[in-house]
Amino acid sequence: MDKKKVTRIIQEKYGSIAMSGSSSCCSDSSCCGSLLSNEDISKSIGYSFGELNMVPESNLGLGCGNPLAYVKINEGDVVLDLGSGAGFDTFIAAQRVGMSGKVIGIDITEEMISKARENAKKYNYENVEFKLGDIEQLPLADCSIDKIISNCVINLVPNKENVFKEAYRVLKTYGRAYISDIVLLEELTIEQRNDSNLIAGCVGGAILRDEYLEMIKRVGFEVNVISEDKEISERQYNGLKLESLKLEAIKK
Repeated sequence: MDKKKVTRIIQEKYGSIAMSGSSSCCSDSSCCGSLLSNEDISKSIGYSFGELNMVPESNLGLGCGNPLAYVKINEGDVVLDLGSGAGFDTFIAAQRVGMSGKVIGIDITEEMISKARENAKKYNYENVEFKLGDIEQLPLADCSIDKIISNCVINLVPNKENVFKEAYRVLKTYGRAYISDIVLLEELTIEQRNDSNLIAGCVGGAILRDEYLEMIKRVGFEVNVISEDKEISERQYNGLKLESLKLEAIKK
């Protein structure tokens, strides 16, 4: 499926989620059997009670892991959130960088950016910035970012290698990316690849686990696999052969 069509599917689906605030990415998809609430989904993938209540309106149940559970963010860091949605992970990171640091959230859906900005204003987060943009073409300078986080987003992007190349470009030397994403353990059928519900539900655009890891290494990153959650398949994806992969990618 071409990029324009995929982008339209993503923007329509996630725009609707941003407006309603009450639906996870797969709640009405044929791939999913989960009736979990946004809070229950986030608890199941590793978020604490305190994190869930920092900016509760920002938690739309869209993650497949908690990349912030693994990253050491220092006060003063500049952090980039790829596919920031309503700002859930962005706001958690903002607490850690302090007022001497900054967190930049980038998302391709206007409604998500609007919701994130509203949340930032409501909760007085002055060290965050939300930009409308394509994570395949980041509107950021070379070597300007200390840490990158991304949660269940890269699977949605047509050209994933471009995302990793851009992440490598904007990170400082020895900068690190912490990624949680859906990867496949078995190839999909052509019909599944072209199913708009599966695409929006973080499955139709996903690639095989080993291909995903090799792609990141090919760009130049050193990769460490942190954990692999295969149980998410039964919890949220009706037993499809996939997992949530958590990894650290280091620019050297």
